[in-house]
Amino acid sequence: MARLFDAYVIADWTAAEGKKLGENSVWIGVAKRDVRFRLYTETHNVATRAEGEAMLKSILADHAKRGDRVFVGFDFSLGYPVGTAARLALKETPAWTAMWKFIAANIVDKADNTNNRYQVAAKMNRLMTDEAWPLWGAPAKQAQRWLTTTKPPAGSGADIPEYRATENAVRKGKLQPKSNWQMHGAGAVGGQTLVGIPMVRRLLESLGSSGAVWPLGTGWRALDAADVEPLSVLVAEVWPSMWPTTAAEGEFKDQAQVRTTAEAIALMDEKGELSAAFGPKKGTDEALIAQVQDEEGWILGV
Repeated sequence: MARLFDAYVIADWTAAEGKKLGENSVWIGVAKRDVRFRLYTETHNVATRAEGEAMLKSILADHAKRGDRVFVGFDFSLGYPVGTAARLALKETPAWTAMWKFIAANIVDKADNTNNRYQVAAKMNRLMTDEAWPLWGAPAKQAQRWLTTTKPPAGSGADIPEYRATENAVRKGKLQPKSNWQMHGAGAVGGQTLVGIPMVRRLLESLGSSGAVWPLGTGWRALDAADVEPLSVLVAEVWPSMWPTTAAEGEFKDQAQVRTTAEAIALMDEKGELSAAFGPKKGTDEALIAQVQDEEGWILGV
C-alpha cells in the first residue's frame, strides 16, 4: 500500500505571553525523506506564535514546490464539547465552523505574543452561562466576575460536558488529558486552543482547496489515497503524550515530543496503518460520528 504522505509536520503550540525559546515555547518537528528515501527528522524552535505560523507556511510552501503531500498535526483541540456553539447562540452549521469563526473574530494575538485569551474566555462564560464557568483558571490579575483562578465548585454547569468524546476515550486508560475549559495551570490546553484555532483557520484559508482538516472537514472515516491525492496538506489534532518519547541528550522535552510524534505517524503511514486510523472503530454509533465530525473533532490515534 502506497504511503498517503511525503512529510509529517508536528507543531507544539503555546499560549505564552512574551517571547520565549526552549521549554514551553513553539516547537515544530518535521519528518521527511532524503534523496535515498530514508526518513530523517529536524526540529525548529521559535520565540513567538507569529514566527511559528510563518515557519509553518514556509515549510509547507517548500513541500508544495516539490509536489509533496504533507500531514500537519497540532497539539491543541480543534473543536469544543458538544453543545458549545449552541450555548454561544451560534447558528451556522456545522458547529465547528461557527466556533472557529467566533474565536477568530474575538482573539487578538499580537506579534510579540501578547493576547487577550482570558478576556475571550470570560466573554464565552458570560454568553454561555452568565457565571464563571465552564471556562476556568486565570492568573490573579486576570481574574474577574466571569473567570476565576480556581476550578468552579462541583456541579457548576453540570449539564455542560467537561470533556469531548475523544478525551473521554483516552481517559479510560492511564493518560489523563486536560479539559478545553481549563485556561491556566500545568498542562492546561484551553489557552492554546483559543490562540491556536485562528492560526489553523488562516493556514487553511491560505491553502484553499489544497488544504483540509480531519475529521471536521473530511468526515470521520478512513482516508485513502484518493482522498489525500487532491490535497497538499491535511491538518489534524494530535496529542504527543500518547506516543512514547525518549529525549536524546541535550533535547528539550517539547522538542523530543514533536520529533517522536512525527516519526510515529510516519511509521504508521509506512506500515499502511494510517488510513484506518482516520476512521472510527467498527460499530461506532452514528450519533457519535455526527458529534465528532460536526463539532468536537478527534485526536488522531485515539
